[in-house]
Amino acid sequence: MGLLKILLILVIFYYGFKFLARLFAPFLIKKMADTMQQKAQGFNNQSRPKSDVPEGETIIDKAPRNNQQSKDSVGEYVDFEEIDDNETK
Repeated sequence: MGLLKILLILVIFYYGFKFLARLFAPFLIKKMADTMQQKAQGFNNQSRPKSDVPEGETIIDKAPRNNQQSKDSVGEYVDFEEIDDNETK
């Protein structure tokens, strides 16, 4: 009789949990989505630096010139030879 009582309690708990999850899940998911959206907007606002340039103006910075090194200073070229691992001695 005790085993039957435990199984009945587990079944009632299972179906009660399913019912409550279906009832409250949309509210919890919406709250989580709103929180994540607010965090993303806050992060986006922090990452943009404020400048003294009026809206609609464009500033173009020239890129620094690259001093190209000669190809000889890269290093020494070394030939290589493939070794066949399947070759028997």
